[in-house]
Amino acid sequence: QVQLVESGGGLVQPGGSLRLSCAASISIFSIYTMGWYRQAPGKQRELVATISRDGSTNYGDSVKGRFTISRDNAKRTVYLQMNSLKPEDAAVYYCNARRLVVAEDYWGQGTQVTVSS
Repeated sequence: QVQLVESGGGLVQPGGSLRLSCAASISIFSIYTMGWYRQAPGKQRELVATISRDGSTNYGDSVKGRFTISRDNAKRTVYLQMNSLKPEDAAVYYCNARRLVVAEDYWGQGTQVTVSS
């Protein structure tokens, strides 16, 4: 059973930073595309960032230049460094592990990020 456990969310002031972590119980973590998505109240879940098995990254337009996704395959963990946070970044952030070729798609339970003064 694959489990993704997010941590690092919380309350931060506008302009501040947070680092989210997602620990995965996946035996061959390195072959999965890992990602972060977010969902604000009343809105659809949207892409924040993904990182593929070869390390290539993709970001949602609203976070480019402010957020950085990274992975540590030895620790089976993916990170999201969030800088210059804005109130509109407030949402529940979800970790995702995906292997589309075999139709595997896993989600974490989410971690709340609140950006407010």
